Amino acid sequence: MAGEAVLIIETALPIVMECVNATAIPKGSVLKITDPFTAGLAAGDEDDVAGIAAEEKIASDGKTKIAVYRRGIFKMLAQGNITAGQAVSTSAATGATINNVAAATKTSQGSQTLGLALESAGDEETLLVELNIGCTTNAYS
Repeated sequence: MAGEAVLIIETALPIVMECVNATAIPKGSVLKITDPFTAGLAAGDEDDVAGIAAEEKIASDGKTKIAVYRRGIFKMLAQGNITAGQAVSTSAATGATINNVAAATKTSQGSQTLGLALESAGDEETLLVELNIGCTTNAYS
């Protein structure tokens, strides 16, 4: 998978969430949350974030649980320009092939905010992101 989130500093252990047996989830994928307590691949702008896959999930392997990081510092790929200190969210490029993050907008709320940029990056550059789902900041784009 291209552009997966890479764990740099583990600040909390992953938790176990439900997942769909038929779905393949590469390690390092940004995941969105659905009801009930289920993680699946993020695929849109400002998806409600469940976390980042701590392990690979093979499609139709019989597993319906996956380990998910909800805290930590990850190296991620920027979609557009991001400034250190800005809140970030998922972008339309997020999904099975790439897991970009973009500067969060003023309309981002709750779990639509993935975390905070710890450094600045230009489009398609890597940056460190503190995974802190639902964080708030005034540093929106």
